Amino acid sequence: MAANRGRKVTITAIAREAGVSVPTVSRVVNGRTDVAPGTRAKVEGLLRQYGYRRRTATQRGARAALLDLVFNDLDSPWAVEIIRGVEEVAHADGVGTVVSAIHDRAGSARQWMRNLRARASDGVILVTSVLEPVLHEELGRLGVPTVVVDPAGSPALDAPTVGATNWAGGRAATEHLLSLGHRRIGFIEGPPRLLCSRARLDGYRAALEAAGAPVLPELSVPGDFYHESGFHGGGRLMELPEPPTAVFASSDQMALGAIEALRRRGLRVPEDVSVVGFDDLPEVRWSAPPLTTVRQPLSDMGKVAARMVLREARGEENDSPRVELATELMLRASTGPPRGGRA
Repeated sequence: MAANRGRKVTITAIAREAGVSVPTVSRVVNGRTDVAPGTRAKVEGLLRQYGYRRRTATQRGARAALLDLVFNDLDSPWAVEIIRGVEEVAHADGVGTVVSAIHDRAGSARQWMRNLRARASDGVILVTSVLEPVLHEELGRLGVPTVVVDPAGSPALDAPTVGATNWAGGRAATEHLLSLGHRRIGFIEGPPRLLCSRARLDGYRAALEAAGAPVLPELSVPGDFYHESGFHGGGRLMELPEPPTAVFASSDQMALGAIEALRRRGLRVPEDVSVVGFDDLPEVRWSAPPLTTVRQPLSDMGKVAARMVLREARGEENDSPRVELATELMLRASTGPPRGGRA
């Protein structure tokens, strides 16, 4: 690591040279006592050698005062529910929240990082946000506590994560449709880069396989979690020579889009086609018909993420690096048996 002398260095680089894990270095940086004396001495020596400095709330002599909450975009009531949960915990702790959207646009994530450095946030909550590797490295260098909600993939950051039981939810939704007598069940996917999307698809497939129902490629169509892709996906499924009798969309917004596609074709829900969503956004209780969906505890996920990052900011250890909150199938009026026993 000689090339790094004279400039700031990351926790990851310190861990590599010390031959220990990144969490071990983090514990030393945070002044934790659960590190072997020899290891602590070695890590502290490297921290001094390379001039590593971490700004924390305790170094300012105060509690955490500001959190950054970062989304890819804010064009969804899904994001609002996460914000609601984070805000509740932050407000109770006297902590301010800055909400940002990076929109996957070139330069926007870098601008956010510049703003983060300028406002000296005490913690960051990343929500399905894909940052360039160099920005992950910069977050590590800054030593800002970070928690990831619904990670896109294997996190590049050594950070705790919060999610939901997406696989179990996908399986429960599909099993419900199977229990009603449906055998040809269409599926509208979420973005394949997201772990939650892949888990819901895997749960759908697992339920079909367990029931001996066909797992057919043409019954699974792409989507992006938004209404328009649900509309197009629902239309594409209905144009098949033998369309499905039920559709499971891996987000509520896509489910509502699919319902509109069915309506424009003169099909009724659930009399002609049953529809299930995923999220349980507040609006779906008032859709026509009210939507059967898998409840994802979005607000609770925000609360848990906020508590975790505040603990990290105080130099405390979280009980687990990965928290998964349970999903729940919410039965409403958009599902029923296939018409005339047709499955």
